[in-house]
Amino acid sequence: MYLGKIVEISDAVRLYDNPLHPYTTALLSAAPIPDPKIERERKRIILTGDVPSPDKERNGCYFYDRCPKRMPWCSCHVPPMFDIEDKHQVACWLYDTKDHSKVSMEEAQADANKSI
Repeated sequence: MYLGKIVEISDAVRLYDNPLHPYTTALLSAAPIPDPKIERERKRIILTGDVPSPDKERNGCYFYDRCPKRMPWCSCHVPPMFDIEDKHQVACWLYDTKDHSKVSMEEAQADANKSI
């Protein structure tokens, strides 16, 4: 959950083994690991940017400002829950069947304005 929005749904084992949402991945990278060798060698994901106000309604993904994998499309469109596999869902445009990575900011905003 990020800013009161559910970003990923899964059972615990699957979530820890294969986190999909960039926020889930970052969050789990901060959890301590009891094995000192693994703890030293693992890669932590440090998020940049400020946490947006939860009071402010957004037109796009709530995690957009801090997401290391953000695309222009994400700034203008709230992602739905995508079914990835049995009992694993994620609210992230990276998992849509359409590739949004090549869409410019202008195209994303124009598309968002069409649905208003």
